[in-house]
Amino acid sequence: TVHAVEPQVPAGTPVVEPLPVLKRPRRNRRSPAMREMFAETSLSAANLVLPILVQEGEEDTPIRSFPGVDRLGVETGLLREVRAARELGVKSVVIFPKTPEELKTPVGAECFNPVGLAQRAIRKIKDAFPDVVVYTDVALDPYNSLGHDGIVRSDGVILNDETVALLCRQAVSQAEAGADFVSPSDMMDGRVGAIRAALDAAGFPHVGIMAYSAKYASAFYGPFRDALNSKPLAAADWVVPAGKETYQQNPANWREALMEARLDEEEGADILLVKPGMAYLDIIRAIHEQTDLPVAAYHTSGEYAMLKAAVMNGWLDEEAAVLESLLCLRRAGATVILTYYAKQAAEW
Repeated sequence: TVHAVEPQVPAGTPVVEPLPVLKRPRRNRRSPAMREMFAETSLSAANLVLPILVQEGEEDTPIRSFPGVDRLGVETGLLREVRAARELGVKSVVIFPKTPEELKTPVGAECFNPVGLAQRAIRKIKDAFPDVVVYTDVALDPYNSLGHDGIVRSDGVILNDETVALLCRQAVSQAEAGADFVSPSDMMDGRVGAIRAALDAAGFPHVGIMAYSAKYASAFYGPFRDALNSKPLAAADWVVPAGKETYQQNPANWREALMEARLDEEEGADILLVKPGMAYLDIIRAIHEQTDLPVAAYHTSGEYAMLKAAVMNGWLDEEAAVLESLLCLRRAGATVILTYYAKQAAEW
């Protein structure tokens, strides 16, 4: 007969009468099986979208400010990465091209080149893995020689409607290449409705729109901009705003985000995205509560880099910290999570 050992308490533990409480929430947290059963939020590979940074050629290029993330050669590394993610259950990717500098212009017309880098990457993925869901980025900054998401006028004004006309052509070219969702990240007014109309007119009513509805003028984008060289650049004979505050949202505001999300939904968006993620959980929750559409969150390059730096210094447990971060995005209301940790999270 095995006799249970009587639990011991430390010396000095006070002897007290049980508290007269009927409800003790800790009862439901007593064992792993209970905690798993009563969990209100779950995270799976199906929730994750892997951002892929792609460049011309066969070589992969490490990014100093982005440890563990490379720009992948469109001829080799791209499909290797998609295959690895797919095998882990991550069947959604979003493509971000590093446009060669010589192809950049002040209007970014390379963005709708039918044989451009992004368009070729989309075709390669869909030809090799038809079941993988491909999201794209719709904005001018990877193609604009001045580094902005829209056309820059000589006095520094970012032109809205003229930019939207180019974004429509870009979105249609991506749909022609096989994109499942086009994702306007530019934050121009009215672009979702215009892109929806352009897609429908071009024969792509089935292609969805993941709108960057609440994209903030944030400090958390640094490593990404280093990777694609897409930050605003000064010009000798042109006024170029150093930041993107005239179109991206003020981090101080939340009502504005709800308005932007409502407008995007009215204009035909299929998914509403919040960027960044971790510092904007209140925005994710607020949009989730006002819409029946799926809400996406972008776990940005800066958020990734902060975690990675802490891990590399031995300050955090990488698996625990990453999974907690992603679970918090899910708990706030995000169904879709774009994260550079997608593969690792799926494996963990």
